[in-house]
Amino acid sequence: MNTLWDIAVEKSNREQDEGKSAVENSLFLMGSKNAGKTSVLMRFLDRPEAPKPTVALEYTYGRRAKGHNMAKDIGHLWELGGGTWLSKLMDIPLNTDNLLQTGVMIVVDLSNPCEIWFTLETLLAASRARIETVIADIRHTDSSIRETIKTRMWERLGEDLPDKAMIDPFPVPLFIVGSKYDLFQEFDSEKRKVICKTLRFIAHINGASLHFFSTKHEQLVNRVRSVISSHLFGTAASKTLQTEYNKPLMVPAGLDSLASIGNVPLSDKDVGRVNAKKPIDLWKHCFTSYFPQTATDNPAKVDDPAKDPKYAESAVDTVRAQKDEELERYRRQSDRRAQKKSQGRYDEVMA
Repeated sequence: MNTLWDIAVEKSNREQDEGKSAVENSLFLMGSKNAGKTSVLMRFLDRPEAPKPTVALEYTYGRRAKGHNMAKDIGHLWELGGGTWLSKLMDIPLNTDNLLQTGVMIVVDLSNPCEIWFTLETLLAASRARIETVIADIRHTDSSIRETIKTRMWERLGEDLPDKAMIDPFPVPLFIVGSKYDLFQEFDSEKRKVICKTLRFIAHINGASLHFFSTKHEQLVNRVRSVISSHLFGTAASKTLQTEYNKPLMVPAGLDSLASIGNVPLSDKDVGRVNAKKPIDLWKHCFTSYFPQTATDNPAKVDDPAKDPKYAESAVDTVRAQKDEELERYRRQSDRRAQKKSQGRYDEVMA
């Protein structure tokens, strides 16, 4: 018969063993400026405070109790601010140490379709390039890394996917979230249809899941919270499929199909006139015809955190002002020298 001491030692050893099984996964959020990335995070973490603009790259985390002991899984959450122009900072959350534990979430603003294609195209290309660099670095110590990633990709999507030949799966779990669904509902039917079909196509060919979100619809908040929890903590993921464009989309990865998405919604004037080498080019032409795109990678459109009063540092700000003045004087002097030099050459030619 075990003594109380034996029972205590057994329980302690069991808790230590269970504690060793605690996992740490990461989710990297990026997307359109003011699309609601921080709102997604705050609602997932159940934090009531109002979201503030994200400065560059910000980090937070969530924890979830594992079993009946004190061990907790940790979910690392990275958020990239500034839209697309700071995409180089993705080198920090996407690295050789955590690639196999990381997912990517791209948030686009459904109420601003004139930035949706540019945002997705830019961030998908940049993140794929970064991940390829990380894979190349890992191969020096793990030659099977690419095969491991490939196996995991098709496990997520299903080996018997009907459109397998048409899909180029994203190397890590990818989630596309369309935010501000409450505003999107006010669009006319044709616009909503074009946006929904296009987002479904992009998500499908990248092996991503697609979900609509609004802080004003608690059901949509819970859906996206469940998606994040499933990735970070391994909780059960919903397999509910909702593809009607008159309702908020909910499309788990691998459950859509090109046949269900249907033909490209070309305008009457474009039918039979558009030449495209690849399906993605045809969809791009269609979407950008309906919604001409605005580039979002211009630093001039991004608020300068150095001018934000909440980051004020009198000593630093004084030196910064002096350096700005010196820079401005140097620019004026350079302009005058260039003007004089140009004028001198003009005088020589005239002589």
